[in-house]
Amino acid sequence: MARKYIDCREFPSEMNCSVALSADSESELLEAAVQHAVAIHKHADSPELRSQLKALFHEGTPPVESPRHA
Repeated sequence: MARKYIDCREFPSEMNCSVALSADSESELLEAAVQHAVAIHKHADSPELRSQLKALFHEGTPPVESPRHA
């Protein structure tokens, strides 16, 4: 399985979160992303959240520079 990542820098937030997570398995990445979303962004863990996060996964590793467009 190819490495996957999710990058908070892609989305505007009040805290300007700079976290990017990556893992070799989709299930491991999903669990880490859910923990981050709940603990830091105060989302509730739900099937909808998990589905939304999974849809934001990318193949490969996060870029060094922020992907956010100014």
